[in-house]
Amino acid sequence: MNPSSDTTRPSDVERLARRRAGAKMGWYIHAFVYVLVNVGLVTISAANGRSWAMYPLMGWGLGLLIHGAVVWFIAPGGGFYDRLVERERRALGAGDRG
Repeated sequence: MNPSSDTTRPSDVERLARRRAGAKMGWYIHAFVYVLVNVGLVTISAANGRSWAMYPLMGWGLGLLIHGAVVWFIAPGGGFYDRLVERERRALGAGDRG
């Protein structure tokens, strides 16, 4: 095993943990702003007797959904990513590494 490719060093683990925590915090902030702004848009839309607020709600909601999928499932260190890496290790006959 090559020591330079070992991702279990404390500095690498700390860096990955901080990056993942930052990405998740970014998603939480994105979700909070989404809810806050869209509550205001729905209120304005309802006060005017129109239903236009659903369009930004759906468009931005799709963006939030994609952002969440990247942060929670696809990004390195995420559960889905880790399962894919482990599957590839087993397929390559290197299941004892990492």
